[in-house]
Amino acid sequence: MDTDWKLGLTGRNGRGKTTLFRLLMHEFEYSGKISADVDFEYFPYPVEHTDWLTSDIAGEIAPNASDWEFSKEFFLLGLDEDVFYRQFCTLSKGEQTKVLLAALFLKENSFLLIDEPTNHLDTQAREKLAAYLSAKKGFILISHDRYILDSCVNHILAINKTGIEIVRGNFSDWQRNKNLRDEFEIRENKKLKGEIRRLEQSARRSGIWSYKTEKSKFNQKNSGLKIDRGFVGHKSAKMMKRAKTIEARQKAWQRKKQNCFTILKVRSRFRLCRLHILMMCLRNLRMFPFFTEKKKFSAI
Repeated sequence: MDTDWKLGLTGRNGRGKTTLFRLLMHEFEYSGKISADVDFEYFPYPVEHTDWLTSDIAGEIAPNASDWEFSKEFFLLGLDEDVFYRQFCTLSKGEQTKVLLAALFLKENSFLLIDEPTNHLDTQAREKLAAYLSAKKGFILISHDRYILDSCVNHILAINKTGIEIVRGNFSDWQRNKNLRDEFEIRENKKLKGEIRRLEQSARRSGIWSYKTEKSKFNQKNSGLKIDRGFVGHKSAKMMKRAKTIEARQKAWQRKKQNCFTILKVRSRFRLCRLHILMMCLRNLRMFPFFTEKKKFSAI
């Protein structure tokens, strides 16, 4: 990855977005090697001494930054200058977020790993943050705010079910391409199911022909002559071989195609009903016990 990229990290919950950040921060053990010529910095940044002045905390994060640089960053983020001289614990959560982001971006040779920066921001503050990040470079951003991802990233790093992909563009560009791929997969999946069904029918038909042919060589005559059992057996074996060949081809086809449609995940349908309807169904269910082969269990 280019350290000048502005990456948006996306993926379903539980796919490992935050875990990836922790790996880059060397907080988890891993196999392989991570090579980087920048220092990864994680946001939210842990502040140990919240009773310190904001200027002291910001100076500890970015010791080489001057006061005028902090003033410039604060102005871009919509912060008042007096925030710099107040205790950090007296700031609102939104103000703390902005101060920490400004300090981390001022730190030399840093590459930010930003995890959900809009949790404590209102609409106006989110717009300010989006404009601020769009002018920056060198970060990976996790956010459920689509506006942020569309406004300030130029690449998308997507964690899919089968692996990781990096595409150029914002979140809407990636989503549009993903929808096209999903539609293609659905069409191909229908074609695959039809081909598998055709092969199953062909294998079943050849197996039935083989069985009938094999059966016909016993106790039957053709125009008063005995049937050549060797010929009939050979013909039957040939048909059975054809059935087995079709079955093997079907399995090979399934193995070849089974990994082609793993990115798309279809959500199962569910229904919501009123609570009193559900309770009535449960009461009625008590009237009908369930049976197994040896034991009897009640429904509730």
